Amino acid sequence: MSELHAMMARYAVPGRVAWIGLRPMRRADMVEVEAVRVTGAGPEGDHGRPGKRALTLMQAEHLGAIGAFLGRDPVLPAQMRRNVVVAGLNLAALKGREVVLGSTVVRLTTICAPCSRMEETFGHGGYAAVRGHGGWCAEIVQEGMITRGDLVRPVD
Repeated sequence: MSELHAMMARYAVPGRVAWIGLRPMRRADMVEVEAVRVTGAGPEGDHGRPGKRALTLMQAEHLGAIGAFLGRDPVLPAQMRRNVVVAGLNLAALKGREVVLGSTVVRLTTICAPCSRMEETFGHGGYAAVRGHGGWCAEIVQEGMITRGDLVRPVD
């Protein structure tokens, strides 16, 4: 492994699950939960889709950045419509890698680009504010449970 690849594989400290939410139906309000069982199709009770977008994640640190781009306080996790908000670990550095969340293992597959709902939610400029900060989509590698406070770390 080259020195660059070795540096890219390192992380300072594990992250933590800061928030979990489910979308019971398309366009329905998010439901915040303390824990969720994740199957191969994604979080139980979520209307999401299986495959490379079975679970959506974003970083808590980006909530403040999006708020700043909108000229306001940090946005709320539920407004972003992602399943899991992670604090303390740079998800962008883990693209293509397997990541452990509680007893669940996922593989980060692609960015979770904003949709037109961001304009509905945040008003004029909402879409642009979220670009580059909307999080990641993941496929399920190992079913399990995710609970708020669980450690989040790449598979070694």
